[in-house]
Formats: sequence, C-alpha cells, structure tokens
Amino acid sequence: MSAIDTLVEQHRACDARFAACETAARAQDWALALARFQAFRQDMEAHFAMEEDALFPAFEAASGSSMGPTRVMRMEHQDMRDLLADMDEALNAQHLQAFLGLNDTLLILMQQHNMKEENVLYPMCAQALPEMAELIAEGARP
Repeated sequence: MSAIDTLVEQHRACDARFAACETAARAQDWALALARFQAFRQDMEAHFAMEEDALFPAFEAASGSSMGPTRVMRMEHQDMRDLLADMDEALNAQHLQAFLGLNDTLLILMQQHNMKEENVLYPMCAQALPEMAELIAEGARP
C-alpha cells in the first residue's frame, strides 16, 4: 500500500466512524452517539496530528514554503476542531437538531478538505518526499 493509500484509508475510517455517530444520534441513543463521537474525534485528532507534526513540516522544508497548501489545510483542521467542539456540546446537551446541523456542516467541510488533500497535497508530498511512508508511520505513533 502506498503512503497516499494509507492516508486515504485513514480518511475513509474517519468517515465510517462519523456515519456511525450520526446514525446513533438520529436514533437518539445518546450514550452510543457520544461514544461513537469520541472515537471519531480521537481518530480525527490523531490524523491531524500526524499531518501537522510530521508530514506538513517535512513537505514545507522540502518545498521551502509554509504559506501554500499546508497552511490552508491547518486552517481547515482548526475549523473542523471548532465544529467538533460544538458537536460535542450539542451531543452532551442532547440537542438533536443542533447536532445534525453541525454534522452537515462538518460533512461538507471534510469532503472538500479530503478531496484537496487526496488530489493535490498528497501527490505533491509524494513527489517531494521520498520518505513519505516513514513520516506517516512515525507520525502515527503515540
């Protein structure tokens, strides 16, 4: 499996956890929804950390720029973190409509973000970083 495949697989795993959380919330099984949300959020944060702490700095060093696509991705990560915090509050308050509205917003943002990473940034990283697979593996370690 290529480094890009590994990252895409991480996106799909997060997508599956996200959908499972939404399903539980729609059923108003709040304990299950919260547990699934926490697992989803943990996966997202681990993925963000791997990118922000390992992949992005290496790409920036290789490309000589921190003002390009990695800057945009970091800003989008923060936007998603803000939505995740709001979703957590809505779940804990058992406000279904607020949660679903935030859920829809996050879904759109994640889809757009993942497309940019998968179709633009990751191929750029693969070209600039022969050690991309090692960076991902090292960045994924706790």
